[in-house]
Amino acid sequence: MTREDEQVTDRLKDALAGVVGPRNVLTAPDEQVPFVTDWRGAYSGRALAVVRPGSTDEVSRVVGLCAEAGVAVVPQGGNTGMCGGAVPDESGQAVVLSLSRMNRVLSVDPLNLTMTLQAGCVLQVAQQAALEAGRLFPLSLAAQGSCQIGGNISTNAGGINVLRYGNTRDLVLGLEVVLPDGRVWDGLRGLRKDNRGYDLKHLFIGAEGTLGIVTRAVLKLHPAAPSSATAFVGVADPAAAVRLLARLQGACGTHLSAFELIGRKCLDLVVRHRGERDPFEQRHAWYVLMQLAGGGEEATLREGLEQVLADALAAGDADDAIVAGTMAQADGLWRLRETIPEATVANGPAFRSDIAVATADVPAFIEAAAEELAARHPGAEMLCFGHLGDGNLHFNATSPPDGADWPRGVSEAVYPVVERFNGSFSAEHGVGQAKRAELVRYKSAIEIELMRTIKQALDPRGLMNPGKVL
Repeated sequence: MTREDEQVTDRLKDALAGVVGPRNVLTAPDEQVPFVTDWRGAYSGRALAVVRPGSTDEVSRVVGLCAEAGVAVVPQGGNTGMCGGAVPDESGQAVVLSLSRMNRVLSVDPLNLTMTLQAGCVLQVAQQAALEAGRLFPLSLAAQGSCQIGGNISTNAGGINVLRYGNTRDLVLGLEVVLPDGRVWDGLRGLRKDNRGYDLKHLFIGAEGTLGIVTRAVLKLHPAAPSSATAFVGVADPAAAVRLLARLQGACGTHLSAFELIGRKCLDLVVRHRGERDPFEQRHAWYVLMQLAGGGEEATLREGLEQVLADALAAGDADDAIVAGTMAQADGLWRLRETIPEATVANGPAFRSDIAVATADVPAFIEAAAEELAARHPGAEMLCFGHLGDGNLHFNATSPPDGADWPRGVSEAVYPVVERFNGSFSAEHGVGQAKRAELVRYKSAIEIELMRTIKQALDPRGLMNPGKVL
């Protein structure tokens, strides 16, 4: 860096401090560590500065200053992503813009079933605010104690309740966004019907901060579901799990809110690394964790679930079942599912994916992908779990003993199988910097062209989260 460049950088840092205050411009390497490395330690970089604005106006002014100086901006929420989408590169020339100080729930409207909040609000805080108003914000995932709403929106997060309530995209009614030049688009509307031309909010949902920075959002709430019933079921194989899903859908309808598939090896890791207890005396090859939720009597929900499971056991679609009798027992069963990612990290190197295929194709996909994995990487173990109800699986694998061609070789084995089933290599984690090559490989040329056209129109200088997605 030349002396002139250093002077430009120093002036920018001073200007940023003038907007957000010196305490909210972090330049020391030790201060920046949590912001330049992801939670798994899989991605790391360096930053010119980490800036923590406290309002939309401050975000606008910070982005405007960076645009004027030609400095890239990396928006960051809770930094809980799986694809490195919120981590700067190694150049040290980008500003990381953390939304962590913009963390308030601004209003809850129980009648309109909406909630307005800042993008830095932690998901669990949003859930609690909805519950206190007698309503439900159904987005739920393992990182909900630390992930932030802006990040959820920017990655179109999924989670366990997509089966009933949809992805984040289905829960967003309005957005406020700071554009790459610092201007603010105010689309904060709580309307369910608004047909005035293009629905611009959808440009920014799932865009991973490459088109602008979400600063506030109006989210859709649902009536609270005070009653629930949870069961953990052992099944012979994924085909039996799909048949069990069909039974539940037919008997329980919209009460079915979650249906999770868990492979035996995943449960073994949770028992070994997280200290959890196997709820069954007998080992099963596969498991399903399911939940019904509704507004009626809890005993009625539980009885309905027990009847479906009794029929499934009699028909051979289930081998064993436990229905939680208390909320504590239900929480314990959900802990088995929610701690799988942490147990996988503790176990050592692993290939991780979040693919999606049609639910009916899940058994055939798992069989085909497992065959490819065994053929190309002998010794690697399949770690498969995920949201079977909506066809989204985390098809993971441990590193083989020699670790050769890892993990790129596994993606080259698994993703063509996904393509064969007309699926997606990214169901809910996004693209980030981890899957850019896959995007080009598996998206059609016209899709890539349209994406680049949108990027060029909104961010012609490529300063907004460069190196991510495209």
